[in-house]
Amino acid sequence: EMHVLLIIVLILIVVCESTPSFANFGSCLLVPEPADMSAATKTFRSVAKTITANKQREGGGFIVARALGGPKLPNFDPFLMLDHLGPTHYKPGEAVGAPWHPHRGFETVSYILQGELQHRDSMGNTGFLRAGDVQWMTAGSGIIHDEEPSDAMKQKGGSMEGFQLWVNLPAAEKMCPPAYQDVPSERIPEFKGEQFFVRVIAGEAFGTKAVVSTHIPIQYLDFHAEKGAEFVYSVPSDMRACVYVYRGSALFGANRDRVSEGQLATFDEASGATDINVRVDDGGAKFLLLAGRPIGEPIAWHGPFVMNTQQEIMQAMLDYQQGKLVRHTAKMESKTNHAEEFDPAKATIV
Repeated sequence: EMHVLLIIVLILIVVCESTPSFANFGSCLLVPEPADMSAATKTFRSVAKTITANKQREGGGFIVARALGGPKLPNFDPFLMLDHLGPTHYKPGEAVGAPWHPHRGFETVSYILQGELQHRDSMGNTGFLRAGDVQWMTAGSGIIHDEEPSDAMKQKGGSMEGFQLWVNLPAAEKMCPPAYQDVPSERIPEFKGEQFFVRVIAGEAFGTKAVVSTHIPIQYLDFHAEKGAEFVYSVPSDMRACVYVYRGSALFGANRDRVSEGQLATFDEASGATDINVRVDDGGAKFLLLAGRPIGEPIAWHGPFVMNTQQEIMQAMLDYQQGKLVRHTAKMESKTNHAEEFDPAKATIV
């Protein structure tokens, strides 16, 4: 019996030494040493909802795809609306925009992909936006403005495409003085990763900070990814997030849900996960990622006015009718300063 026991022990020792997954004799008799499970146990935010943007006419008759702010997704606090304008090719004399209209209680962000947009307000402020440029307009206490394709684009025609995002303001800042941040494309910071890059319009991504200042913590990012790109983006734990795909398609979230061109996807917040995984498996993809800390206040919204109560909405309408909407002079904090006249033949696209 002693000989048999010694043989069994020798066999176990040989097995343990020849099996790399066991650390020693004791662990051989018990359980294997666990492998590094950090990647396997990593949790990602899941896609909660996917919607297709509704196409509709706005302003002077131009077409937008409304991804956020329509019946499918009335708002996504702190974001109120996201419109994708175009892409539309205009012949000479065809281009239209959004003629004079008021705003109060929130911010509008115009991001141009191609074409030229001219902005002016009732206080004499003017500006021009071209491919890659951003205008961050804080309407605050009140602005009356006009957004149109530039005179050069109206005369010569060309392609127009861009986005307009509406960002809510908390009650304490809804009546702040209006201001503009017009940022030329070359000042928009970019981070280059492996097979992708991201333009940081607001907030911060991969350690790269935007030049735009915001009233509330948000991130506005434009991702451009090649086929085969796979990466993880970490959203701050106190922010909700969504993506809008405007070229191609990509797989997002824990279940690798496909989000295609013209679709917006929101992400689940209940899991407590902060990471969003992205994989591009079928051609390239371009998408916006929006993330923000919810304001959590009541929203009263009527047309171009976004306040907290219906009484405040009625006051805004009355102020506009009586010519009292604009209470403060808007501050032009930065401008794009395009020296050469717009030429559609030389126009670029982001």
